[in-house]
Amino acid sequence: MDAEAVTASAGPRARRGDRTICVAGLGVSGTAAARVLAARGEKVVVLENGDGERARAGAAALAGLGVEVRLGELAGPPEGTSLIVTTGWPPHHPLLAAAATSGLEVISEVELAWRLRPAGAAPWLALTGTNGKTTAVRMLTSMLKAAGHRALAVGNVGTPVVEAVTGPWDVLAVELSSFQLHRSPSLAPLAAAVLNVAPDHLDWHGSMEEYARAKGEVFSRAGTVVHNADDEWSTRLAGPYGEAGRGVGFTLGVPGLGQIGVVEDLLVDRAFVADPVGGAEELASFADIRPFAPHNVANALAAAALARSYGVSAASVRRGLLDFVPDPHRIAHVARVGEVDYVDDSKATNPHAAAASLAAYPSIVWVAGGQLKGADVDDLVRQAAPRLRGAVLLGADRERIHRALARHAENVPVVEVPGQDTGVMDRVVTEAARLAAPGDTVLLAPAGASLDMFTGYPARGEAFTRAVHDLAARHDGGTE
Repeated sequence: MDAEAVTASAGPRARRGDRTICVAGLGVSGTAAARVLAARGEKVVVLENGDGERARAGAAALAGLGVEVRLGELAGPPEGTSLIVTTGWPPHHPLLAAAATSGLEVISEVELAWRLRPAGAAPWLALTGTNGKTTAVRMLTSMLKAAGHRALAVGNVGTPVVEAVTGPWDVLAVELSSFQLHRSPSLAPLAAAVLNVAPDHLDWHGSMEEYARAKGEVFSRAGTVVHNADDEWSTRLAGPYGEAGRGVGFTLGVPGLGQIGVVEDLLVDRAFVADPVGGAEELASFADIRPFAPHNVANALAAAALARSYGVSAASVRRGLLDFVPDPHRIAHVARVGEVDYVDDSKATNPHAAAASLAAYPSIVWVAGGQLKGADVDDLVRQAAPRLRGAVLLGADRERIHRALARHAENVPVVEVPGQDTGVMDRVVTEAARLAAPGDTVLLAPAGASLDMFTGYPARGEAFTRAVHDLAARHDGGTE
């Protein structure tokens, strides 16, 4: 597809050089979009709210490619703008609000990538959800590679899609956020999955309904629609597509017709088999899934459904799971100290993710806190209460979690660790060790974002890991 088609829906096509494409945001995907557009001869202006050292360095790098970057307060789109490519800015941002008023088209970097695909480009297997996206997409990529395909994980997982669409790939495993889907009106993946939907980013979308609607956009033009039969929102979003024969469900229960599910400790396919009425095919076992937890089984099932939609064999599904290496800070076992296990799930940055993590262990000292982003934690605490032996709270919204524990788990001892200095996590782990008994798991599953104290969830997980290792070094028995 020629780059001039990028602006086709915004009115008459302009000649290259006579129009301006505005990229909103100087992050990873915004920088990639600017580079790709500039390489295609487009006049590109990048707008960035911030003007710190990182932004200035990014601007300098793009200047060498002929891309203009404007830092700081933004009055509106540059004169002559024919299209805005946004990289996660909310719809109510003044720039985007001004664009909407003037009728200027705004698309995501993912939509730009879709429009710039060359003829014969690799098909997309797309996946979204509130939690588990990156794990499932990496599992899918491992399955595709095990089948001998040149596959790449792209999108919200780290590699910008706009840089990958012209690469030498057979197939792309595409992780999509609700921000990206909000402005991707023509995206048509070969198959798409919604893992789960729970309240998150409501400040960005304005309501749960709008957030779910954005997630459901991935289904609109997908050839195969893969939904979580155990998740109310995922099932609801897939509803309009089931009758057309496009729907495939996955479940932690025994699979019905057209589903992939679980029989005892086996992952079983009754969707992509020659005789789904009377037949089924074993794909893998629980022993093939690492780290093992119920929500990781769901991730594996979703990945398997997408892989099978592309024709991947059962043997390659299993091989892919065995080859899969989990990313750090996702229910990662750190150490065993004094017959107590310490587990880092710093990636559990919202209540839904924390609930899945808490459900994986029978007796827990819970390390939680951070920025809840307006999310309610009462249901989380109510469900987890029978498993909690204690709780240690840190971060900006620790008092909100403490109040929920007082309401729903009044007999659970709670310790708050105030402060935002680098030594806080050491004190947190020390207090957790004091509350734990042999057989317990001290679980970092914060239920909140980390930017109140850390540069991101990886830094929070690394601080926890260091503190556990220091604890182990002080302990007479060391680590096991």
